[in-house]
Amino acid sequence: MAKNAWPSADRRKNIGARVSRLDGPVKVTGVAKYAYDVKRENMLYAKILQSSIAVGTLTEVDTSAAEKMPGVVAIIVQKDGQGNLPKISYAGDMVATVAAETEEIAMEALKRIKVSYEAGVPQMDDKDPSKASGRDQKKDQGLDDDNLSADEKLKQVFAAADTVSEGYYGLPIITHCSLEPHGQVTEFREGELYVWPSTQNVSGYANGLTRSTGLSADQIHVDCQYMGGGFGSKFSTDKWGEVGAQLSKQTGRPVKLMLERDQELTTAGHRPSAFANVKVGVKADGAITAMEVHAWGSGGQRRFRIPPTPYVFTKIPHYRTLGQSILTNRGLTRAWRGPNHPQAALITMSALADAAAALGMDELAFFKKNVGLTDRAEVYAEEMDVAAKLIGYREKAHLRGDKTPGPIKRGLGMSIHTWGGKGHNSTCAVTINPDGSAVGRMGTQDLGTGTRTVIAIVLADTLGLNVDEVRVEMGSNALPTSRASGGSSTVGGVSTSMRDASTNALNTLLDKVAPELGVPAEKLEAWGGRIQEVGKPSNSLAWKDACGLLGAMAITEQGANPTSDGTNLTTGGVGGCNIADVSVDIETGIVTMNEYVSVQDVGLVMDEKTAESQLYGGAIMGITYALFEEGIYDPTTGAMLNKDMEFYRLAGMGDIGTIKVHLMRGPKYEDRGVVGIGEPAVLSQGAAISNAVANAIGVRVPELPLTPDRVLDALSKGGVA
Repeated sequence: MAKNAWPSADRRKNIGARVSRLDGPVKVTGVAKYAYDVKRENMLYAKILQSSIAVGTLTEVDTSAAEKMPGVVAIIVQKDGQGNLPKISYAGDMVATVAAETEEIAMEALKRIKVSYEAGVPQMDDKDPSKASGRDQKKDQGLDDDNLSADEKLKQVFAAADTVSEGYYGLPIITHCSLEPHGQVTEFREGELYVWPSTQNVSGYANGLTRSTGLSADQIHVDCQYMGGGFGSKFSTDKWGEVGAQLSKQTGRPVKLMLERDQELTTAGHRPSAFANVKVGVKADGAITAMEVHAWGSGGQRRFRIPPTPYVFTKIPHYRTLGQSILTNRGLTRAWRGPNHPQAALITMSALADAAAALGMDELAFFKKNVGLTDRAEVYAEEMDVAAKLIGYREKAHLRGDKTPGPIKRGLGMSIHTWGGKGHNSTCAVTINPDGSAVGRMGTQDLGTGTRTVIAIVLADTLGLNVDEVRVEMGSNALPTSRASGGSSTVGGVSTSMRDASTNALNTLLDKVAPELGVPAEKLEAWGGRIQEVGKPSNSLAWKDACGLLGAMAITEQGANPTSDGTNLTTGGVGGCNIADVSVDIETGIVTMNEYVSVQDVGLVMDEKTAESQLYGGAIMGITYALFEEGIYDPTTGAMLNKDMEFYRLAGMGDIGTIKVHLMRGPKYEDRGVVGIGEPAVLSQGAAISNAVANAIGVRVPELPLTPDRVLDALSKGGVA
């Protein structure tokens, strides 16, 4: 009888192995169809008119000239909840949408729409904490004293420190920039709606369209087999999803509405900025005694939430954090791969590296000295040792400031991080057919991370089959529901529910096979394409022969996370250590990546190949925000100035150096069950690379990205002679 638990290491054939993505061939050959590729018969093309002001009110939207154009079929003007022209809160807000016979006609029609505004004065400054509004966010630890106020206690603990280091650190607003833009194809047919969106939320997507369409969720059919990334920005239907559905309902024709790249950058969501003044108190031996953080930033028109500082080092004896929110006229904040953790890592790890430098202490030695102030000291210490060995720390390390002659200075920097990653709620069904075929069905989505492959791995290992002998159906809201993919929760959720369902299905099959083999079902197992007696493999049936005993009736069983029997197959809470090796040209300010090492624990690895791929991809994404990525806005008009791929700079292959990744394996990690890896992969790069640059040039470049002008500005105030 199969147990609803992860198999022991010696009984894993596919789990933890290097399995290539099942959808790799269809993607590289162009067979896979994304939302952008969907083409329905008699389809219209919709384009969006965006506001040219950053704050104010629409007073008139005259569409008459556009309506007269041949080929224009429908126009929808944006309205608020009361049916009035809406207020504008950022440059790029939706004003109107045109549906036409071709994209070219729709684009031309946008130019003929006349828009009148009552414009206000935008607020774009997110670096000045005096512009903060709303309630302060404050947290104290270790400042209770019967004889002193918290303020007095804080002063006392800093006065007792042997060295006090102070610094300023910051990250700008950056935008989402998924390879595939936001949007969808919608089609009303026989009173029901069919949608092909790019979404992280297949099972829940229909709920966002019920109000605007007047349909119930079961009348809305969602299909997303492949998507080109989301990173936290594609959970909801958004305004364009609602408008696309309304246009299709109004015209009776399919409508394709996909954002253009400039619209992606202005309106598809951004990561909040964060800036902080930090003070750290340490003893002469390097022990951290106190920290004070005053952080502020902007999430556009949404409240800024203070990053979780002190980050990872949560057991610092005495600390205070104060957070303030600044409202700005930028597009909406959205979850961006590890919300608030990259900001927290930069603020905390940079401040700690500066404290080590102030003591004249090696950065790695300082971090290891204080690893007991983390929640998982043994794990972080082991990861630091692995990362140091991979990058050659002993051979390359030096105290702050590379004193070797010449303009090229080399340095190392590090950061550690944490994340949750416990599996989300998920349901699925597994069918075993009399012909031996096995199918797993689940209404989840594959963002391009290998989810389809992981589901197949679990199904195959549970049934004792090869991965190419099972089939996975997913990407449709007609299938058993699974939560949206976010927070690194997908792999734990879908692997657990699939293990649960496939175990249930296998046990039903074992009950059918037991009389044939003359032993109780409890003594049977599936292994190597056979159903066999445990400890006596000669008493067995080939898989197909065993399934043939079902007669005409297939087996279908359900599974879920949480599991049907209460077994816990997924946990949360992981740690990682990253070390960067950079060179800096102090004459030009150019930072060059030499090597980057990412070491991560993620519980039980489902597919080593795709797990490592997450670490590689996260490193590239993190190098991008550390060195290049930044949203630049006109302070007077509020317009985004770099809303294209020429000036919104992303890293290329020549920018990333050599990347090395390592997954922590072995019983003490794997016995925890499955934990997600998507977010942890991208949390430390800003901090590690900033620390490496400071180690190279002898002075902190306070803000990301580490562009040549910022490097040269920092050098002008000190650093390597």
